[in-house]
Amino acid sequence: MSGRVRVGIVGVGNIASMFLQSIRYYSLTGSSSGLIHSRVGGYSVKDIEVVYAVDVSRHKVGRDLGEAIFAKPNQVPRFVDVGLTGVVVRMGRVLDGVAEHMVEDFEPAQAREPTLEELSRELTEYGVDVLVNLLPVGSRLATRFYAEVAARAGTSFVNCIPEFIASDPEYSKLFEESGALVLGDDIKGQLGATAVHRALASLVAMRGGEVVESYQLNVGGNTDFKNMLDVGRLSSKRVSKTMAVATTQPRPEEYVGRIYAGPSGYVPFLGNTKVSYIYIKASGFMGLPVTIDVKLVVDDKAMASAVLVDVVRLAKALRDRGVRGSPWWASAFYFKYPPRPARSDEEALVELYRRLDELGIDVEPRREPEWLRSSRG
Repeated sequence: MSGRVRVGIVGVGNIASMFLQSIRYYSLTGSSSGLIHSRVGGYSVKDIEVVYAVDVSRHKVGRDLGEAIFAKPNQVPRFVDVGLTGVVVRMGRVLDGVAEHMVEDFEPAQAREPTLEELSRELTEYGVDVLVNLLPVGSRLATRFYAEVAARAGTSFVNCIPEFIASDPEYSKLFEESGALVLGDDIKGQLGATAVHRALASLVAMRGGEVVESYQLNVGGNTDFKNMLDVGRLSSKRVSKTMAVATTQPRPEEYVGRIYAGPSGYVPFLGNTKVSYIYIKASGFMGLPVTIDVKLVVDDKAMASAVLVDVVRLAKALRDRGVRGSPWWASAFYFKYPPRPARSDEEALVELYRRLDELGIDVEPRREPEWLRSSRG
């Protein structure tokens, strides 16, 4: 087992900035506060090393990654001094990664775009264990291009956006044959809107109620939300978020028309702050109505990075044990649209631990329910 988790990043945006800073923060402080797991398969956060990065913006391409994460249009503040990393951001392929209304924000560099073969060779040369997809929502062609780059190199792929890769049997087969892993799809924040919405909807079902109708409305002020002003880029996003909630119910297919979840507005002054409004109308005892209204305010990119530091370590630990393809149980707790959804995050976490125990992979601390831990003890 290697002592490092060597990560490549596609898309040096706000999540990349928070992710890189969080690695530095936890390495400097030695703290485990705020982490889901302090160790996964023997790896701590300080064992994560970003060794490769791809972007298309003229403000980032050719610059050291430690500088690029603070270049425009990124908005994540400077929490810690990352310093120079020695990783120079490489020009990638534009494809459909830049929406027409985002050209002035992203300002694609006028540089030669690499071939699939060139990028695959570089992943091998840099010894990248895990390639993380952080492209803008709606990057359908670009996401598939980089998934193929990773598969060609035998590099594991973590798909953080709502394009269906890990949940597509064809890509599962592709990574199985390449000897690598694909985890996804659409990263679920630590205490984000989807996690909270799912928990509430699961509670309704567990207590004998029925969700009559529900919505989740999200507004924010970063380029992620501005990018999603183009509704043509949102079809998979809405499917991902809606099904994440619907699958908590006994007959998910019946709830598709009664649940709405998705981005609902761009408010520039919010920056990386995401505000979510969650509403559930439920039918309870004797058919009497129950209404739940919740307002959630989070740092959008911190929510994603808290999960990402877990997922890249998990991908490496699984690969160390020879796991490949698209294991649904490795994605169900961490992503909105996994290959097979769990009814609740608690159920997904218990299944994850069960499978990891079978593989001899330890996690610290274990977050399973106390009653379950006691019954095993």
